[in-house]
Amino acid sequence: MMSDWRNWIVARPIAHRGLHGLSRDMVENSHSAAAAALAHDYHIECDVQVSADGEAFVFHDFSLERLTTRNGTLARMPAAELAAIKLRDTSEPIPLLSDFLSRIAGRVGVICEIKSAFDGDFRLTQRVAAIVAAYAGPVALKSFDPNVIAYLRRHAAEFGIAHVPLGIVAEAQFDEPGWSILSAEQRLGMSALTHWDKTRPDFLSWHVGDLPHATASLCRAFNIPVMAWTLRDQNDLARARAYADQIVFEGFLP
Repeated sequence: MMSDWRNWIVARPIAHRGLHGLSRDMVENSHSAAAAALAHDYHIECDVQVSADGEAFVFHDFSLERLTTRNGTLARMPAAELAAIKLRDTSEPIPLLSDFLSRIAGRVGVICEIKSAFDGDFRLTQRVAAIVAAYAGPVALKSFDPNVIAYLRRHAAEFGIAHVPLGIVAEAQFDEPGWSILSAEQRLGMSALTHWDKTRPDFLSWHVGDLPHATASLCRAFNIPVMAWTLRDQNDLARARAYADQIVFEGFLP
């Protein structure tokens, strides 16, 4: 792995889903939110979801209704249909990951979170890897799903992304209702990082509200950078500065 990723990944704060939280007309994970982050010289975090035919779109939710005027599950729609859908109250389409990266053009780093239904479907992972392999700018990949990162770790050289840092997103307790799809053993393993021998994460993205925490402290002790997510005020910022190496923020300027 190239060593210089450690320099760029902590060089400037990371705008969560782009710089979208400062005004109502700026939609998260949009081209405009990315442009606003660029204007402030922030790195950009984005989420990616998969279309029915395997294309990678920059979008957080599994369903469309919160961020668009359409209903339905994104993964059940083909790319051509999704590309024609506008983000709510804008004229902007749901971005293709390839287009999103091409507009950023390496000017700041991109930290891309691969969303997962924890169903063993690696089509999105494969597509993201192909797009990133063709991208010349600084980029890192992360996921809550250890199987996604383990898959990328096994195939990194084959996919042409051996230079790309891979990270795990985690927190101390996976007790929110959305995590009920997973077994208690899975949730415990995700918080305790029992998948370490398979994922070997280059960095950890850890919930700011769970800092300080032994897991984050151990990572830092072994020179594994810790990102704190998601900071929303100055109190979060003070906590992250004390116990992490990098921040993912929204709704204010750090």
